[in-house]
Amino acid sequence: METRGLDPVPDEKRTGRVRALFPTWATANMTVLLVTVGAGLVVLDGLSLWQVLVAAVVAPLISFGLVGFVSVAGKRGGAPGMALSRAVFGVRGNLAPGALTWVARWGWETMNAVTGAYALLTVGRVLFGIRSTPALIMATLLAFVAGSFLLSGLGLRALRVCCTWSAYLFGAFSVLVLARLAVTVPWRAVLDRPPGAVSAVIAGIGTLTAGGISWAPSGPDFTRYLPRAAKGRAMVAATVGGALVVLVPLVVMGAVMAVRTPELALTRDPVSFIGVLLPTWLSVPYLVVAVTGMVLINALSMYSAGFTAQTLGLTVPRAWAVGVNAAISLFLGALLMMVASSFIDAFVSFLRLLAVTFSAWIGVFATDMLRGRAYDPEALMDTGRDGAYWYTGGVAWPAVGAWGAGLVVGLLFTGVEWFTGPLAGTWPGRSGLGWAVTALVSGGLYAVLPRPGRPDETS
Repeated sequence: METRGLDPVPDEKRTGRVRALFPTWATANMTVLLVTVGAGLVVLDGLSLWQVLVAAVVAPLISFGLVGFVSVAGKRGGAPGMALSRAVFGVRGNLAPGALTWVARWGWETMNAVTGAYALLTVGRVLFGIRSTPALIMATLLAFVAGSFLLSGLGLRALRVCCTWSAYLFGAFSVLVLARLAVTVPWRAVLDRPPGAVSAVIAGIGTLTAGGISWAPSGPDFTRYLPRAAKGRAMVAATVGGALVVLVPLVVMGAVMAVRTPELALTRDPVSFIGVLLPTWLSVPYLVVAVTGMVLINALSMYSAGFTAQTLGLTVPRAWAVGVNAAISLFLGALLMMVASSFIDAFVSFLRLLAVTFSAWIGVFATDMLRGRAYDPEALMDTGRDGAYWYTGGVAWPAVGAWGAGLVVGLLFTGVEWFTGPLAGTWPGRSGLGWAVTALVSGGLYAVLPRPGRPDETS
């Protein structure tokens, strides 16, 4: 069990390998939700197979390219992402983006827990003919959240081992599924679909990118054990490669399945069609492996959420800090499974809001990295008034101001199921690019503002 919390990793303890990032980020994308999103690109957005393929390739290049870049800060400072964020926003200033990041994690973990519970229910129905009941739904959801919580509590080494084996298994079964589809799908109908509008392709890229960039604040959490000599380019390549090798096949798989069963894009249960479209001998083990992957996704998210909670002042060990997230995702997951009428609408709406939330932080943090930030390990843990990152009243106002401005402007361009900004009807809003506007505004504004120095330099 890993016992290290926010404290930076000493150089002598940095024994990690860059290649371990590949299975980590492959596992972070092993969710059947991507199959549903791929189906939605065909049914709801009217894209052709080739347009879906373009969106599935371009999106992880953008999103996980950003994740990989931000991850380099973990190697530089040896600390989790939201701890490094204190150097940018100030000890107190970091509380605002930290709190928003923590709350956003609740939503991501809830969506993933619901999908995992649906997959378990599908296995029970296919194998034993078990029908879903409210009690069974709660039992499967509880089992999924408990598994995620226990695994995240063990720490990074356990997560790395599980991610590696899970990536191998999921990859092998995905090849079998793709082979099965290759010989059973009516390819003429798939390939003859007319192309959709270019704006719809951009919107598809925006939706898929939104999910990926939500991992950016967590990137340093998984690189802080890498030695300082690790190559930044290799880190970015491993991050992007791990995402590509899983995300592209899953999205394309959903697009192909949707041609014969368009209900896949609209169902309340996003994974039920796996059992219908595939034979039992393939659908059951595939869903079991997929559930394992989704447990690991939630475990990775909860692992990072524990650090975020600690930066907010929760003075408990990391392993217990994630318990709050587990309880909240259990409650929200039950609410979503019992009440939500359209899972895909709720999921896409959540992704777009999530992306805006994280992009405001990414714009400021990434710009700060480009300005040559060096992290002081002792100052990162010093929350007193004499600390180097106390700045003015504990706040780095240029960073906080740029973050807030980017967040507000980005929301103006965002339109979702529950909220529509006044500029959502413009081209960036219609294309789902509110997150891009957010990052450009926050990063650009921070780039032209003076960066605060140490207290003795600004007095």
